[in-house]
Amino acid sequence: MRAVVQRTGWSEVKVGGECVGRAGFGLTVLLGVGREDSADDAAALAEKIAHLRIFEDEAGKMNRSVLDVSGQVLAISQFTLFGDCRKGRRPSFDTAAPPEAARELYETFVAELRAKGLPVECGRFQAEMTVTLENQGPVTLLLDSKKSF
Repeated sequence: MRAVVQRTGWSEVKVGGECVGRAGFGLTVLLGVGREDSADDAAALAEKIAHLRIFEDEAGKMNRSVLDVSGQVLAISQFTLFGDCRKGRRPSFDTAAPPEAARELYETFVAELRAKGLPVECGRFQAEMTVTLENQGPVTLLLDSKKSF
């Protein structure tokens, strides 16, 4: 499971011009699910993201998590995080999970975040979405549940 985590002042996701998810100060998470991923990966990544210390404390150091700052999360499914561009010019998505499995693990990830007390809004699975956000810092991190990077 892979995630692009951004520290954001606000973010929203629209489908066909209609806002389907919006979060205030907190995190915007783009989540990709791989063929080899399991519920354990979803739980581990949710744990990591919920406690990731990327918000500043009084001294200006990144020492607080989204939980510490009472932040919100906008979680958006994005299978293209498993696009392999090493060969040729068209990405291969062979390592991305099929839609049914990806949906289940995406929903598990969201449920894990919510179980930690985080307010989580979502995009619409398999929809063409427009994401708008205000990245603060900017702070953008890449995470992988298999620790491949």
